[in-house]
Amino acid sequence: MSQTPTPDEFFFTRSGMDKGRVATIVGDALNGADDGELFMEYRQSEALAFDDGRLKTASYDVTQGIGLRRVVEEATAYAHASELSEAAVRRAAETVRSVDGRDGTIAAAPTGTNQHLYDDVNPLGEMSFDDKVALLQEIDRYLRAKDNRVRQVTASITGNWQVVCILRADGSKATDVRPLVRVNISCVVGEGDRMETGSQGVGGRMLYHDFVQPDAWQAQADEALRGALVNLESIDAPAGEMPVVLGPGWPGVLLHEAIGHGLEGDFNRKKTSAFSGLVGERIASPGVTVADNGTITDRRGSLTIDDEGTPTSNTVLIEDGILKGYMHDRMNARLMGHAATGNGRRESYAHQPMPRMTNTYALAGDRDPQEIVASVKKGLYAVNFGGGQVDITNGKFVFSASEAYLIEDGMVGPAVKGATLIGNGPDVLTKVTALGNDMELDKGIGTCGKAGQGVPVGVGQPTMLVDQLTVGGTQAG
Repeated sequence: MSQTPTPDEFFFTRSGMDKGRVATIVGDALNGADDGELFMEYRQSEALAFDDGRLKTASYDVTQGIGLRRVVEEATAYAHASELSEAAVRRAAETVRSVDGRDGTIAAAPTGTNQHLYDDVNPLGEMSFDDKVALLQEIDRYLRAKDNRVRQVTASITGNWQVVCILRADGSKATDVRPLVRVNISCVVGEGDRMETGSQGVGGRMLYHDFVQPDAWQAQADEALRGALVNLESIDAPAGEMPVVLGPGWPGVLLHEAIGHGLEGDFNRKKTSAFSGLVGERIASPGVTVADNGTITDRRGSLTIDDEGTPTSNTVLIEDGILKGYMHDRMNARLMGHAATGNGRRESYAHQPMPRMTNTYALAGDRDPQEIVASVKKGLYAVNFGGGQVDITNGKFVFSASEAYLIEDGMVGPAVKGATLIGNGPDVLTKVTALGNDMELDKGIGTCGKAGQGVPVGVGQPTMLVDQLTVGGTQAG
């Protein structure tokens, strides 16, 4: 495997741009502004999908470009171009000067960091195209041979390798090289006229190697099949208010959506969040602690630095039920008089940064998960989720459970289908009455959308008992 080029090679040596001249252009463009930066990006990406017994799609893309931002008070001018050249930077500089300065002093650059949370090796060159196709074929054959009820198999691998460089008005520079891979497997099983689906995915900021070994992908395929077969035997979900036990790991997506977005700095600065102005107040049951941690090695949501150059951090949002603070990018932190937390993220050079989550999760409690389930006389045990919707202004949410079971007299009963959880974020955390000692992070599959931008994230939680939650179903409760 060839040596990985440095960010300077991508953005200056190969492009022909002179670092000193570019720094001068950026400095002149941001003169009199409160903040701003030049964001440069080079990205390689690939996606292969095997479906219905054949390779359906295969793509490989290279994108590169620059984005220049000038911030004055709350006003922002942003210009971007899909090329790496001094001419593009000059054109962007002319555009952003449309936001007039006020002869202020630009904010100091973020403090540097020595942390390095992932390898910078490009995963796209790790396996040949033929080997990737052969892997997907083998997954398809394995599942079809595993159970004669398998009707369809879909398997995919995706990879990204992103190189970024952030140049500020004072000439300071921050760089990062970010790998990201993901393997997804889903299958459809059928019996008679009934068809059901199960899926499983894994990923992270690492090479494919850890996910494509036979014992690794077979475990994921088995899990996808197990989920489909569970759904094949499911009965209609009950409806009504009842205790709900949320399983560990991926069910933290409910926490991410219903609580996490409401704790992002921009919504709170604008006072459009249900949590605005509540720092120091109790918003959750005692024992509930929630953190956003971008510093976990190799995790999908982790970043060595965010997309403004600020090192990521482990930010405690809720501690023992008390709201401690919000997630901030540089602009919202400055306007609210707080410190940036390393949560300034953007989808690409064509997008402005904004406060976004990294890996958001609830910390473990001290209860045995089996004891938590056993404490429920009649309720729902939700261990996997599909899609959901949230209203940030009031925290109201609706989530569909893709795998859930009845709890009857403290025992896990039959699987149910069609269950939806209905509630609101500010309310649900006050009804948490037990937390398990089994905190897990998800398998590395999360993507978060906000204002038209998608970024990779992580979620997690321990087994969690919500004393009362509205369950929507197809059967009278």
